[in-house]
Amino acid sequence: MKHRLPNGAELHYERHGNPQAPQTLIFLNGFSQTTAAWAGLVFSLGKTHQLLLVDLLNQGKSDTTQNLHTIPMHAADVADLLQTLELPQPIIIGISMGGAVAQRLLVNHPELAQAGVLISSFAQKDAYFDAVLQSWEVALLAGGPPLLLEVMLPLVLGRGYFTKPYVVSLEHLKSSKASRSLTSESLLQQIATISESNDYLQELKSIKVPVLLVHGAEDPLCPVKAGEAMCEAIPVARLEVLPQAGHTLNLECIPDLVRLVGAFARQVREQETGES
Repeated sequence: MKHRLPNGAELHYERHGNPQAPQTLIFLNGFSQTTAAWAGLVFSLGKTHQLLLVDLLNQGKSDTTQNLHTIPMHAADVADLLQTLELPQPIIIGISMGGAVAQRLLVNHPELAQAGVLISSFAQKDAYFDAVLQSWEVALLAGGPPLLLEVMLPLVLGRGYFTKPYVVSLEHLKSSKASRSLTSESLLQQIATISESNDYLQELKSIKVPVLLVHGAEDPLCPVKAGEAMCEAIPVARLEVLPQAGHTLNLECIPDLVRLVGAFARQVREQETGES
């Protein structure tokens, strides 16, 4: 489905799950991802929830921008979509770049979220983070999306990903990403968005809803200490650390995320309605 934004750009979104469910889970993708990145969670969580999957601008089937589209601008886009759809009891779930967008939604549009889940997210960037982004940009300019994936994937996937026989192989992951028509233009726009992001830690103190943070113990880009800093800043927050996991948890740790998100959503609903 397409949603036309006030600036005329079109945002792609998908609705899945149980249309009668009283609670909605809204998923925002990380860098280079599309809505397909959440496929492993859709089947299980869709039994008990309405699901909304969104390609941000410069992702998947959404439009590509000509100019810098900042993280607050992405948050405003999602807010415009949510105001139109009027979904019941929404919980905003974002990974990495999508998690940064989710943070702005929770701060700037508190009326649109019952709770939030920030997965492998960041509110600050250090010199290492910036160096990784620069290496991705250099790879993209030198060899396009194929070279970017060669450089990026071993860094964002934990060591355990390469030893678990039940996960999708690295080669299959590369080919599936390539088949979704990643373009250098859209990926460069995403890198620019992340690079432009400023320190947002202090703003997190104004979040009024409960937040679950999930980080991989082996994530070098958004390490556990980044999750700890956000957890300390957010008034009502809990941090879960997944052992032997890297950055891309919606590919590496599907059963864990299903369990954590499902339990958190249930707890939020019970607190909101007084159920037990």
